[in-house]
Amino acid sequence: MADQPHILLVDDERDIRDPLGAFLGKNGFRVTKADGAAAAREILAVHAIDIVLLDIMMPGEDGLSLARFIGATTGIPVILLTAKAEEMDRIIGLEMGPDDYVTKPFSPRELLARIKIVLRRAGGRDAPIVHAPDAEGFAFAGWVLRVGERELVDAGGVAVPLSTGEYNLLHAFVTHPKRVLSRDQLLDLSQGRELAAFERSIDNHISRLRRKVEEDASDPKLIKTIWGGGYMLSAEVRRV
Repeated sequence: MADQPHILLVDDERDIRDPLGAFLGKNGFRVTKADGAAAAREILAVHAIDIVLLDIMMPGEDGLSLARFIGATTGIPVILLTAKAEEMDRIIGLEMGPDDYVTKPFSPRELLARIKIVLRRAGGRDAPIVHAPDAEGFAFAGWVLRVGERELVDAGGVAVPLSTGEYNLLHAFVTHPKRVLSRDQLLDLSQGRELAAFERSIDNHISRLRRKVEEDASDPKLIKTIWGGGYMLSAEVRRV
C-alpha cells in the first residue's frame, strides 16, 4: 500500500465519489475520499497525498478555493472535476493552479489516463513524487539509500547503520523530496502509526537521522525543519 500513489478524491456526490474511488482502487491507487473542502483539509493535514481529484461545485467552500489553497501550500497536483463546459470557466479554473481538468460526465478510463500523465509530469517538477517499488536505491547529496539492503551508504561506499525507524523515515523523505511533510504524514508514510512510542519520539528519530546524514546536525541543510509545517528533504533525489 505504501508504494501506491495516494489519491484524495473530493466530491460531495456519493454516486460519483464511491464508484470512482472503487475504480481507482482496482487500478493500483490508494484512495482517500472526502465529501467537501473541510474534510479534505483535514485529510491533507494528516496524509501524504500525491494527487487531488477535486469537484468544483460543492456546498460551502468550493473547489476553486480549495485548489488555490492546495497550490499555495503544498504543491500537490490537482485535477478538477467540473460540470461547467464554458471556456471562461475552464480558463478561470486553470488559473487557480490545477494541473488538468475533466468535464462531467467523464469516462473513468480517460480520467485514469490523465491521472497517470499528471503524476509522470509531477515527477519532473520542483517537488517531485518518486514511486519506485522496484528501485535498487535513491541517491541524494552524496548518499545512497539502498532499498533491498535497507542501508545507507556514503560517497566512499561505507554503510552507515540505520534503525528501522530511521530507515523508514529516510525512505519517506527520499520518495517525497522537496515536499513539506507533517509529523502525521511522516507516520503515515513510514507505516509507524501503529507504534505509539514512535509517534511520541518522531523528533528524536529526526535528530538521530540528522546526526548521520548532515555535515552539521546543529545546522541541518538536508532535512530542514519547516516551522508550523513539519520537515522537508531539500536535496535532489534520483533513482539508482
